[in-house]
Amino acid sequence: MNKTIIVSNRLPLQISIDEDSLVVTPSVGGLATGMKSVHGDGKGVWVGWSGINEDELSPELSKKVESRILAENCVSVPLTTTDIKEYYEGFSNKTLWPLFHYFMEYSIFKEHEWEAYKRVNIKFAKVVLENLEDGDTVWVHDYQLLLLPQLIKDQRPNTNIGFFLHIPFPSFEIFRTFPRREEILRGMLGADLIGFHTYDYERHFLSSIKRIIRLDVNFNNISFYDRVIAVDSFPMGIDYDKFHNAALEHNNGNKEQAALPKQMEDEPIDDIKLILSIDRMDYTKGIPNRIKAFEYFLDSFPEYKGKVRLIMLAVPSRSNVSQYKKLKRRTDELVGRVNSKFATLSWTPISYLYRSVPFDDLIDLYTSSDVALITPLRDGMNLVAKEFVATRTNLDGVLILSEMAGAAQEMNEALLINPLNFEDFANNLNRALTMPLKEQHTRIEIMQKRLKRYNVEKWAKEFLTSLKGTEELNNTTTTKKLLGEYEENLVIDFHEKKKRLLLLDYDGTLVGFKDNPQDAEPDEELYSLLDSLQEKENTTVVLISGRDKATFQKWFEHKNYTLVTDHGVWLYQNNEWIELERLKTDWMQNLRPILETFVDRTPGTFIETKNYSLAWHYRTADPELATRRTIELNTVLTSMVSNNDLSILKGNKVIEIKSSNVNKGRAVSRLLLQEEYDFITVIGDDWTDEYMFEEVPDWAYTIKVGITKTKARFKIKDTGRVRQVLKRINDKND
Repeated sequence: MNKTIIVSNRLPLQISIDEDSLVVTPSVGGLATGMKSVHGDGKGVWVGWSGINEDELSPELSKKVESRILAENCVSVPLTTTDIKEYYEGFSNKTLWPLFHYFMEYSIFKEHEWEAYKRVNIKFAKVVLENLEDGDTVWVHDYQLLLLPQLIKDQRPNTNIGFFLHIPFPSFEIFRTFPRREEILRGMLGADLIGFHTYDYERHFLSSIKRIIRLDVNFNNISFYDRVIAVDSFPMGIDYDKFHNAALEHNNGNKEQAALPKQMEDEPIDDIKLILSIDRMDYTKGIPNRIKAFEYFLDSFPEYKGKVRLIMLAVPSRSNVSQYKKLKRRTDELVGRVNSKFATLSWTPISYLYRSVPFDDLIDLYTSSDVALITPLRDGMNLVAKEFVATRTNLDGVLILSEMAGAAQEMNEALLINPLNFEDFANNLNRALTMPLKEQHTRIEIMQKRLKRYNVEKWAKEFLTSLKGTEELNNTTTTKKLLGEYEENLVIDFHEKKKRLLLLDYDGTLVGFKDNPQDAEPDEELYSLLDSLQEKENTTVVLISGRDKATFQKWFEHKNYTLVTDHGVWLYQNNEWIELERLKTDWMQNLRPILETFVDRTPGTFIETKNYSLAWHYRTADPELATRRTIELNTVLTSMVSNNDLSILKGNKVIEIKSSNVNKGRAVSRLLLQEEYDFITVIGDDWTDEYMFEEVPDWAYTIKVGITKTKARFKIKDTGRVRQVLKRINDKND
């Protein structure tokens, strides 16, 4: 039976060792809860770090730990103390975490930690591949494993892989500053479905994909060589029933029966409005900012002195990191200053607790509070906001939520604020404390219905359903690929037939695209490969391109290949150039000024002047601006070329204007009349090559490079795979 392999930095287990005794308990975090239905009942295997450094265990104890982990349908990735220090504490949390949360000043890049990050991702890949079988699905989680999807896809290309990022994806202007930005993006692109909490994060990611790797994006689908990768948003939910039922059990639906945790029962709370703040001690949560904003509130609304109380629970996090130590010290100082400024003998404005609390005490805090104050400076989702709403069994209470939290996108009934605007903060806190009960009921009821409907299990189910749908997406956008039996058939046919013709496009087929077209000259490997194919008995190699005659003369005239240039204007055969078509070029002087105008208005574009055509290249232009300009240019040109017997060719990041009287298909037709071929292979990447595919017999091997719509019989990934196939043909013994 096919299984789902869940991969995250940590296993959903808490493992402790007391001498030689092992204690293993399930984690209660949001991810562990969400994956319960996927992981449980033998449906899945969870791969991750056990939480114990491998070099701290004896061989005997290591075997015991591994055995207990396997019993829980989990597989551990052995990580050393150095791995954790450099990959997790270093690169993951000192480089990626602050960068993705817009704290660029805290992001420190160290080359040896980047190497550790790559090394550990390879370790994860090794363990996943050892447990991966045909038909299995892999779901990779979070920023610690951004390289993992591609590492798996490279080894098992047919595996269906999902990736979900649980933190924000930053805007392009932030992400572009990262030294290894392209490697990170390519690692993520190994997945077939990439998920984010919100559409904003999805949009930022797609913008980076277009601008850094310059891939084509159609709505939320990325065209990546021979695959289509889907990108979508899936706002993570909570175990709604768990929190709602726990609240019912604690207070039987009666708020007045709720009580504060014993740690905070140091003052009477009658007639005092309770404002709740719960966070990890992390600089992204904006805790010091919240304390100062609360101080501003008390100064602005002095009538609340003695009548409100901020209950601030800060859960320790990464307490050995210097930045977090400073944050803890700053928080302590601010709480002390505000309390000393406003406190009376009978009232302290802030009750501050630096610790984690048991689940029952957490429910007490939720049900006892009148207002939840959730104001992070940046947060991927924030499940605390959802948990608070789920516990409001009387439909009362008010949620104040930062616009910068992912949860704000789906919780519009909360009071949404800019956490950096103290006046906004104070006014909305006053509004929350004076909100009529009817309005509280309306807001809470709407949010509860949504949270109950889209809980964490539905989140997981919808992601996996969408991941399954990517298989159909790729099946409908790609034809047969030149792999396995098809590639073998091609090689066998080539060597069995008596008269063979290879029709090969150049740019995007034999060589990759360059920002400057003149930089795409052939390398020695390509010369050697084409020479060897041409020397085979009864074999004709034809390079057929939109390139101009002068360029191909310089690159290939000393070779014995047949050349077709300018989309079919010139033919080089038997050491002689033949002009197949006589074309007028006086139209170029009329159209050039138009193209120059678009160059001036679109940075990164340029005009390539050929003998019989003009090409406007936009490969290095901003993709979004280029998209708009190509539409404008096409509109302008369409009205001008229709009466001049010209055609507009839309190529790979280029628009070319040429005569309608020539195309590659007409040149191929001429070549087919010269000989009787019983083997023909045509390979091209652009829509101009469709004319070749149409002209050859149905039995020919027509191969499209990439995944765009085509009349070719087969598709192939990229120029690297084209060369691999040609090498297989060449290397097979006659």
